[in-house]
Amino acid sequence: RHKWTRVTMCMRPALSSLARSGQRLSAATPALRGFTRTGFTVYTRTGDKGKSSLFNGERRRKDDVVFDALGAVDELSAAIGLARAHCEEGAAGCAKEEAVEASVAPAPGPAGLRWLLPQLEGAQRLLLDVGSAIATPQTSSSEKHLQRVGIDGAAEASVLEARIDTMDAQLPPLTVFILPGGGAPAAALHMSRAVCRRSERCVVPLVEAGDCPAEVGVYLNRLSDYFFVAARYAAASAGHAEERRGDDKAGPATGRV
Repeated sequence: RHKWTRVTMCMRPALSSLARSGQRLSAATPALRGFTRTGFTVYTRTGDKGKSSLFNGERRRKDDVVFDALGAVDELSAAIGLARAHCEEGAAGCAKEEAVEASVAPAPGPAGLRWLLPQLEGAQRLLLDVGSAIATPQTSSSEKHLQRVGIDGAAEASVLEARIDTMDAQLPPLTVFILPGGGAPAAALHMSRAVCRRSERCVVPLVEAGDCPAEVGVYLNRLSDYFFVAARYAAASAGHAEERRGDDKAGPATGRV
């Protein structure tokens, strides 16, 4: 019991910072992986006065830009979880063996929704690393802390681009705006796209201030592209036609800013 008390006290700065965003604390940072709920209490009471701690122990107000970014990334992971649930329901009649080739998107259908599932789970896991990097400002953290966080944004972006291309090859060309929707899986993926874009906007000032690796912004930018194409692919896989803005009001295909 005393051992766990000491561990909890040592980990409290990291626990408090990530508790602010509502993440599963046991997996929120590399330093905390492997700990279970029996190792600490969920509530710490250290944030009752409107401040919380970052991974490096620094105390900041809860309306700080760092916590805005952490909260947006946590909300993104929750949105992806909802998309996963809808894709799983849509793929219920598809055997796992029907979507074997991980690098090539199958023809739209239940197998396509199943093909998306491990990718969405992987994105949630990577977002834990994104949260760790955000919670460890580069300008005020020690080298020891910085070595324990980070993400290879360029490599992950390349993976996403390959997935985008293979899904795009299964879809009709897009020349006008479409309305978010197309069934529950597609609608949830469109929601993930929108939250991802907000997460990226929250990260931009941190990157510009030198507090967050630029790779985080690169990854989030490409992840939002992935969700847009994945939403179209999910709509086709569920047998839904896209609701288009109309050729009489032609404009940019996605309306991205």
